[in-house]
Amino acid sequence: MSADLSALFRRHLCQTSAMPMGLVVHSARGSILRDADGNAWLDLLAGMGVANIGHGHPEVLAALRAQAERHLHVMVYGELVQEAQVRLAARLAALCPPPLDVVYFTNSGAEAVDGALKTARKHTGRRRFVAFENGFHGDTWGALSVGGNPAYRAPFEPLLPEIVFLPFDDPGALEAIDTTVAAVIVEPIQAEGGVRIPAPSFLPALRARCSAVGALLVFDEVVTAFGRTGRLFAAEHWGVVPDLLVLAKALGGGLPLGAFVGSAEVMATLAHDPPLAHVTTFGGHPLSCAAGLAALEVLLRERLAERAAILGATMRAQLAACIGRGDLVDVRGAGLLLGLEFASPAACARFVARAWERRLILNWTLHRDTTVRLAPPLVLGEDEAARALEGLDAALG
Repeated sequence: MSADLSALFRRHLCQTSAMPMGLVVHSARGSILRDADGNAWLDLLAGMGVANIGHGHPEVLAALRAQAERHLHVMVYGELVQEAQVRLAARLAALCPPPLDVVYFTNSGAEAVDGALKTARKHTGRRRFVAFENGFHGDTWGALSVGGNPAYRAPFEPLLPEIVFLPFDDPGALEAIDTTVAAVIVEPIQAEGGVRIPAPSFLPALRARCSAVGALLVFDEVVTAFGRTGRLFAAEHWGVVPDLLVLAKALGGGLPLGAFVGSAEVMATLAHDPPLAHVTTFGGHPLSCAAGLAALEVLLRERLAERAAILGATMRAQLAACIGRGDLVDVRGAGLLLGLEFASPAACARFVARAWERRLILNWTLHRDTTVRLAPPLVLGEDEAARALEGLDAALG
């Protein structure tokens, strides 16, 4: 059976790499995936940052069953009052810093980035965008246009015009942001860029510069939100409030869901000149919103952000003690978003292969082939954390 599925996978699903992981998934619960042969794999990527409260949480599954009994899709976004959408939007608004209290739901993070860019351009009447080198915001046309890795942009150019890329974590470069810029988009921590954490002064300086020239500041927290870095939102580490906040991944509790959040003034721009200036059919699907609300309540009730801060610090310290082995040269991170830096791509790939042999699911980051990112579910148990550290230690050789 698994061999047949693997063959069909390679034949009929568009392959985006020459060597996909290829694990045949049978089930997933908590931090564990089981393959078709019954083997247990420890997921140290949380489904690429989606399963913050673990895979298949019973409260999420119960919310899905209840919503499915009521209704599925009934109308395009924003026309009918659907309780699941409204309850989740209101809960997010209460948790976001003022004045961010109006939510636009999408299907994904990249779609939310596109919506935020459109909103910024229309609200300001300006054309130019500023983004950062090594940043990653998704693969739709607009999101790719502000992606900071030329290797991924080049095959699809020409993309959106009038985009300037600045070095990340360089306050001296911010003078390039002027009154022609509609918005600046940034990840508070560059995840795909190698888990790069800026100095304490950078994001406050960026906020000040955007305010001074009237450009909107867009924070892409698709990866870093919902407790991942030890705070509900990573922006809290710097005390900075953006004009637009982009969310996805863990937002849907395991279902596809993205959003961008802004003030009533900024978001109102989508309702006039023309009306319906940004629309979606399936964005904010009631199943996704019901799952997202259930997952958010679990995250808050169980104080998983605080747990991520404590467990992440412990894991980071133990991994840092391994620096010097297996060509490991640095360990950095915030909460349960950790980056292991190796001296070379070959050393990084060797480490990943050895970890895979020990049934640990991890990989190097998309834009930095010398960095392994660890982002396990925030419910990772103590025994599971010990197993992870033991396996990572062994993989270093």
